[in-house]
Amino acid sequence: MKCIMKSEIAPTDPAPNNEVIANLLTRGVSDIIPRELVERRLRRGDRLRIYFGVDPTSPVIHIGHTVCLRKLRAFQDAGHEVILLIGDFTGRIGDPTDRSATRVQLTHEQVLQNARTYKEQAAKILDFDSPTNPVVVRFNGEWLDKLTFREVLELASVFTVQQMAERDMYQRRLAENKPIGLHEFLYPLMQGYDSVALETDGEIGGTDQTFNMLAGRTLLQVLKGKEKFVITMPLLEGTDGRKMSKSFGNVIGVSDPPSDMYGRVMSLKDELIIKYFELCTNVPDAEIAAMRAQLEAGVNPMLLKKRLARQIVTEFHSAEDAAAAERDFERVVQAREVPEEIPEVRLDSLRDLTMVDLVLACALAPSRSAARRLVEQGGVEIDGTRITDPRAPAQVRNGSIVRGGKRKYVRISIPANLTV
Repeated sequence: MKCIMKSEIAPTDPAPNNEVIANLLTRGVSDIIPRELVERRLRRGDRLRIYFGVDPTSPVIHIGHTVCLRKLRAFQDAGHEVILLIGDFTGRIGDPTDRSATRVQLTHEQVLQNARTYKEQAAKILDFDSPTNPVVVRFNGEWLDKLTFREVLELASVFTVQQMAERDMYQRRLAENKPIGLHEFLYPLMQGYDSVALETDGEIGGTDQTFNMLAGRTLLQVLKGKEKFVITMPLLEGTDGRKMSKSFGNVIGVSDPPSDMYGRVMSLKDELIIKYFELCTNVPDAEIAAMRAQLEAGVNPMLLKKRLARQIVTEFHSAEDAAAAERDFERVVQAREVPEEIPEVRLDSLRDLTMVDLVLACALAPSRSAARRLVEQGGVEIDGTRITDPRAPAQVRNGSIVRGGKRKYVRISIPANLTV
């Protein structure tokens, strides 16, 4: 699988390079704690060990994850030792960050199944096959599964209940009289111990992970007498403007088909165009600054958003795929033409078939509630006629074209002997 990041210096030579160091410390970075530590070590030419961890609570790696993966790749290209940590243990518990309620815990089998293609998806960013500096994959069950209860208590003694309880999400739950599981209090302890087990120099993560990553910094100082730096990266908004999250269903997956990827990028809010160029592409800073100036001067955002969509599809697929996806978008979405090739759905019964039933049968929505919303919001058409009543009978015939949303079409197939 091809990698989309270009090496900046020889991967076996982390010798100081001011341009490379500036890129590592600034492009897309929210904060570095403590900045002077990592800057001093980079300028001294130290080869650093740095990691990014992801819990496989879903089988999808989305481009929100790639914000951190890109920074990890930049460190790899600069000759540093990088680790992709898969949280097969922590994924069973579930990170409580930004959660208004306790997560449903997963089994180890579910977590491992979700993680089955993580390396393949991450290989769109990271180089696992480098002959000189390959990315290392680790699983935190390797050490967390082996901790004794006594060892857990010793780790817990490093922190206070007040330190854990001061987190905003816990304060909200307490104010709303919602339960907080004791295991959720221990999650930062588990994630923090990863830093100890890896004896890392640094960790990369989203700004929402700052508390957990600093817990690792504390544990590493107490248990190993070693100082770790933390690099926080901005959170990426998804297709609905909220934080990109598998739970919200607003993600752009790194393995999404080119047309789907292009269309989802085109559905982003205009104010996210520059942020996406900065965090999700290899476009140079100077070009991004020029685009920012163009937007401020009144250029049509659609032109730059199309460039963004082409760029992202090219980096995750190919230039040919990007061009084809753009043609498909212009034909299907902008000109509202029916695609040349659309899936066929066979209906074996029309009895009491409502619009919600039809949307679900055509897999145009993941649930009845989502199907109802899609219909009510005017997102469903049958042969060009929009129906907004979810309970209305679905009046389809053999060969009818059903559209759901802007880009999804299906052709209905009805057996000749079928009766209502």
